[in-house]
Amino acid sequence: MKTTGNDHRVRVTKMLIRRAFTGLLSIKPIQSISIKELCEQAGINRGTFYTHYQDIYDLLADVENEMKQDFQKALEPLLYTEENSSLLGICTGIFRCLKENYDMCVVMLGDYSDKQFVSALLDIGRQRCMEVYSGFFPKASKKEIEYYYAFVSAGCIGLLRRWLADGMEQTPEELASTAEKIMMSGIAYLETAE
Repeated sequence: MKTTGNDHRVRVTKMLIRRAFTGLLSIKPIQSISIKELCEQAGINRGTFYTHYQDIYDLLADVENEMKQDFQKALEPLLYTEENSSLLGICTGIFRCLKENYDMCVVMLGDYSDKQFVSALLDIGRQRCMEVYSGFFPKASKKEIEYYYAFVSAGCIGLLRRWLADGMEQTPEELASTAEKIMMSGIAYLETAE
């Protein structure tokens, strides 16, 4: 199918709106963002905004849905192939995906993030991670692994927030290595730190 100039304009307009929205959402809660302010940031008029969205919450739903699809698409090869079924492989892939989607990372992990949205993203990889953990800890019960996943995923969210605050200075591979060491050795990680 041939892309028309009109399709390109729609994509560019939506990209401008998304960038302006995620920029504003990184510094204030959604209820404090006005359509007027958003349009000024995006360099569009209100009519253009309303051509694509009913209101700010419709925009949020669209952005979150797009982010969820992108995240799921990026994780599929990591979560469902044998060569990437190590903690290091999964973590590296997740951190790469987040670095490539910085605006998504800001929305997901910022002070004004939607907690339900973050939970939905964690659920995407839950089953595969549970399988990987079962392989590492064959004597653990399903409930123990669920608790471990809850603990580790909350810790990874904190680690990602720190990475974001530091300007993502570490490479995804370095951060994944750190995460894997912390997950596998807990506080003993500090004893081996250089």
